[in-house]
Amino acid sequence: MSLPLVIDYEHGISSIDAQFHRPRRAAIHLIVEKGAAALVDTGTSFSIPGVIESLKHKNIAIEAVAYIILTHIHLDHAGGASECMRLFPNARLVVHPRGASHMANPARLVAGAIGVYGEAEFRRVYGEIYPIDVNRIIEAPDESRIDLNGRALLFLDTPGHARHHNCIYDERSQSFFTGDTFGVSYREFDVNGLEFVFPTTSPVQFDPEAAHASIDRIMSYQPRYAYLTHYSQIANLAHHAKSMHYLLDAHVEIAQAAKHDEANRQSVISDALHKLLLQRLSEHGCRLPQAEIDELLSSDIRLNTLGLIHWLDHPAERFKRL
Repeated sequence: MSLPLVIDYEHGISSIDAQFHRPRRAAIHLIVEKGAAALVDTGTSFSIPGVIESLKHKNIAIEAVAYIILTHIHLDHAGGASECMRLFPNARLVVHPRGASHMANPARLVAGAIGVYGEAEFRRVYGEIYPIDVNRIIEAPDESRIDLNGRALLFLDTPGHARHHNCIYDERSQSFFTGDTFGVSYREFDVNGLEFVFPTTSPVQFDPEAAHASIDRIMSYQPRYAYLTHYSQIANLAHHAKSMHYLLDAHVEIAQAAKHDEANRQSVISDALHKLLLQRLSEHGCRLPQAEIDELLSSDIRLNTLGLIHWLDHPAERFKRL
């Protein structure tokens, strides 16, 4: 197979394109320290052959992969975990305590996704997901650390997008691997070196209060970079944190304004999110044709809309801490 897009950064960090729906939508991050390797997020099972090819290209043996780290267990981040564990004999899976049981027994996770997508579409997008031996799973609670050949990786519980979400602080690079907590940033929207970042409020555990707190907690470390699963390295983090706070509030205001319009709520919220992001992109200086912008944003707007509707319809869950 052909080698996926690989971008090499400082401090032994690389992004490997997960080839999820389109190029540069989801990144798998590789960290290498003195010959030992860790992967942060996995894409789907269909992403793993590209990971294998990338490791071969870098002369990294599959036996050198020590950890498969999941920021959270949504399947665009964790769908390839069982395939990784099958192929990397020395790897251990590191996951938030709330997600560990779903990796050991993914039946409910798979059933829920099939309920959303249908079985045929689920198999087409995600392939097979198998149970992972519990003896190979490391639960990573808040402020726990793992050691990658002398390189400390710190795990912070960062809910807001999901209650089973960790962000990982790499002390060597002074950077965070943020999964979806610090939003989404597609490289196509970069303008003169400045990225465009917006929240992901997808179903079913969006919690704006927790999301604000998680962003502030990340920024308290004064990180140099964030490595987003969608899509890879961003700088200018003080600017983006301010923008994320603004946009989280704007998403909530849009949802609350449509709360009582149950007949048209989905279209009202979707149209308002589309207008909001187009306005912000224009202010950002983006000059892409609107058709291209719409293509890049359509899936995120749909998922954000559904997540906001779920948040509106389940107020009791806003206070639930499993």
